Amino acid sequence: MVRGKVEMKRIENATSRQVTFSKRRNGLLKKAYELSVLCDAEVAVIIFSQKGRLYEFASSEMPRIVERYRKCARDAKNNTKFDRQLQLQSRVEAESINKKMELLQLSHRKLLGYGLDSCSLDELQVLDAQLQRSLFQIRARKAQLYKEQLQQLQEKERLLSEEKKKLSLKVTAHGAAAMHGCRRSPTSVVNTQLSI
Repeated sequence: MVRGKVEMKRIENATSRQVTFSKRRNGLLKKAYELSVLCDAEVAVIIFSQKGRLYEFASSEMPRIVERYRKCARDAKNNTKFDRQLQLQSRVEAESINKKMELLQLSHRKLLGYGLDSCSLDELQVLDAQLQRSLFQIRARKAQLYKEQLQQLQEKERLLSEEKKKLSLKVTAHGAAAMHGCRRSPTSVVNTQLSI
């Protein structure tokens, strides 16, 4: 015969409730004993009846197990407090970073010329000063790049000028040698009269 599921609610009949308590208490204590023997676990079970009677099982000394439980509970509570503090600190840092990002985005938009309607005269003067500083830095960098480029071109011009002088000297030397060689050979003029 199959036993049906028991509905989990308080048993109204006092006699049935006492019988169920007694049977389940014994079963729970038996399971605790088996767990301690089979798995070499340290087990403690404390049960108080409805009338306040104490029933207990301990695989070793109950006070030692209870103290171990208290120590573990304190450590867990401390760890929970530390975790909460860490989470709170992380949340505060994240909110701070989000606010900074929003301010930077707003400042960036204003520097681009958007959202200036809500700005006061002082804020506009600050923006103007920032833009003037930025323009000064941009122009200084531009001038530096022009100067570097000019120096590179002047160096290139100098190298090309030197190469031109060398080539001119070679051409002059080659031309003089050719002229000198032409003077040695006898010049003869041949007159030919051709008629058809």
